[in-house]
Amino acid sequence: MDEKVLEVCFQIITYVGTAKSMYIDAIQLARQGEFEQAKDRIKQGEEAYVQGHNAHHSLLTKEMNGELSQTGLLLMHAEDQLMSAEGFRTIAEEFIAVYKRFEEGK
Repeated sequence: MDEKVLEVCFQIITYVGTAKSMYIDAIQLARQGEFEQAKDRIKQGEEAYVQGHNAHHSLLTKEMNGELSQTGLLLMHAEDQLMSAEGFRTIAEEFIAVYKRFEEGK
C-alpha cells in the first residue's frame, strides 16, 4: 500500500475516532441534563465524521478509477471505524432523546 493511501487511512481513523469521542461526550452531557452542549457535541462529531467520510470517498474514487492497486488491513480497520462511528451517532442521538424525555418528565 503506498504512502498516500496509508495517510488517508490514518486520516479516516483520526477523524472518525474524534467523532466517536464527541458522540460519547454528548451522551454524558445529556445524562447531566446539558442538552444544548450535547447537541453541540453531536454537531462537532458530525463535522469530524464528514471529514473521515470524505477521506474514505477519495479512496473509493481512486479504486473506481483503477488508481488503487491494493488495499490492506489498515484500510479495513479504517472502514470499520467509520461504520462504528456512524452507529455511535445513532445511539448518542437516541440516548439524548431518552435523557431529555426523563428530564422533561421530572
